[in-house]
Amino acid sequence: MRHTDFAEYNKMKTINKTLWVALVALGLTLSACGGGSDGNGSANKGSIAWSAEPDWIKKPDGSGSSGNSGNTPNNGSNTVSIRVDNSMGGINMLSATITVCVPGTQGASQCTTVDRMLVDTGSVGVRIMASALPTLASQLLTQVGAVDDASGVAPIAECMPFGSGTTWGSVKRADVKIGSRTASNIPIQLIGDGAYTVPSDCVAHGGPDLSTVQKLGANGILGIGYGTYDSKDALTTALPGNYYYCTGANACFNTRMLMNKEVMNPVAAFPSDNNGTIVRLPKLPAGGEASVTGELVFGIGTQSNNALPSNVNVLAIDEYGEFTTQYQGQVFKSSAIDSGTNGFAFQDDSIPTTSGWYSPSAALNLAATMEATNGKGTPVNTTFTIDNAVRVSANGYAAYDNVGWYLTRSKLFMWGLPFFYGRSVYTTVGNGMIGKQSGPFVAF
Repeated sequence: MRHTDFAEYNKMKTINKTLWVALVALGLTLSACGGGSDGNGSANKGSIAWSAEPDWIKKPDGSGSSGNSGNTPNNGSNTVSIRVDNSMGGINMLSATITVCVPGTQGASQCTTVDRMLVDTGSVGVRIMASALPTLASQLLTQVGAVDDASGVAPIAECMPFGSGTTWGSVKRADVKIGSRTASNIPIQLIGDGAYTVPSDCVAHGGPDLSTVQKLGANGILGIGYGTYDSKDALTTALPGNYYYCTGANACFNTRMLMNKEVMNPVAAFPSDNNGTIVRLPKLPAGGEASVTGELVFGIGTQSNNALPSNVNVLAIDEYGEFTTQYQGQVFKSSAIDSGTNGFAFQDDSIPTTSGWYSPSAALNLAATMEATNGKGTPVNTTFTIDNAVRVSANGYAAYDNVGWYLTRSKLFMWGLPFFYGRSVYTTVGNGMIGKQSGPFVAF
């Protein structure tokens, strides 16, 4: 049984201040023995009462619904199918398929389709394992032009800190296709390409290197969080453990960056429907589900299928993508709703744990209050359930809405993927107006 630890978070937050550094659910496998679980619901406004087998997922014979196969509803060109299954070796890992191409080209030999991309509303940028692009990696354009590179031609690399370590690799440029939408010629990170030795300060500030499929548990990360680019501070400061320019295989130097050369949120680069995303996942039955299919919708308030409901809960987020959670008399000012976290993650010393995962003797029906850190808006009382993760996972399913784990950092509260089941969760990109609401915000 493994999960990602946030021991390095405070270090990382000083490095990356433009995004919530998400938990990447690294190949979580729960060893278990016997039992089941009770499901949990929500009385919140904006929840959707989908069953685990929504009507829009059809059986192969067309007779009805199936939780394991089918297509998302035909809502237009701004939707793409997303999935939770065991293909990434862990539970509650949301994935999508993308296509990566050499910029401006259409030939089949210059494009590669990559599945098992972790869908992460808590980080920014497309990060792909070099091993997932075996023939294409060498064809992608190299990003050059770091601010502190006097020559202007040295390749740029990035050390991206996440909850349990870092992804290290070159910054390239590519066309990224998600469904029918294309982010053209954007900077991406090519993880684990082996071009440059990992700098010592990358490890010192971000932790272990996660730059293999085995360690990451995915072929890459599809970061569609609230930011447009991934490091505001790198625009003014040559930070340790962030961006580098490299003059040789063993010679990479900290650097400031130009905004348009940083790794970018692909949604922000779409020609339309680019102001945010909606993640829609069906409600789960008691005991979880072997696999779940949902949809990722691009844009908020731009088409009939992505309107922001009038009764939706809206939480303003700060420059780190965070808000405040109050739970059991504790105040967690660093809170986030994050599809890249595979459980409810918070600190409660009263709940028993097994290898870090909460393991109470019976399911606990809990509640917490979410509120904007700046005090604006209406606080939202949110119910959730924590059951014994070892027991409920005995069935070997992939999707559970009632598992959580103990965080060693007392200021953090992560509303991970269990929160998303049975809801439409809206994440804005940037600070623009959406209807009468100004970004950035998350809503559900």
